[in-house]
Amino acid sequence: MRPAGPDDLPALAALAALTFPLACPPHVTDEAKAAFIAANLTADHFARYLDDPARDVLVAVEEGGALAGYALLVAGEPADADVAAAITLRPTVELSKCYVHPDHHGAGVAAALMAASLDAAVARQAAGVWLGVNQQNARAQRFYAKSGFSRVGVKRFLVGDRYEDDFVFERAL
Repeated sequence: MRPAGPDDLPALAALAALTFPLACPPHVTDEAKAAFIAANLTADHFARYLDDPARDVLVAVEEGGALAGYALLVAGEPADADVAAAITLRPTVELSKCYVHPDHHGAGVAAALMAASLDAAVARQAAGVWLGVNQQNARAQRFYAKSGFSRVGVKRFLVGDRYEDDFVFERAL
């Protein structure tokens, strides 16, 4: 586990393009997934995330240097009114992304990414961490509950031209 750097940008974008669709419900079209990836998860986007002092980008690296997963955290008050109303802990950090390469599912990479993410939030002196997870993604919900998060609300998340329904989860630090 380590902070991402500029040399990771191509691999981060490739990993994001591979893993984001895995978290989408079945009805999300390939075009909508591609539009979201193009609008948020390119190497240029990750370069801006690395330069943003409110963001932390963490990577899980396997032997040989390939990326096994990544997490993106955003410190600060949520812009989404539904989230701001649902969460109770301030200051807060959003766990915006937490994805593991499918070849590493079940190998402890997600738990290590979560631990590193929570450590990064503590380093920012956050009282809590929140995240959004699609209401149909039961696997992710189980993982977040196992990681100490509780469901506190709902929000909408735009993928392509359609809003998806997410649960908001929060965890005290």
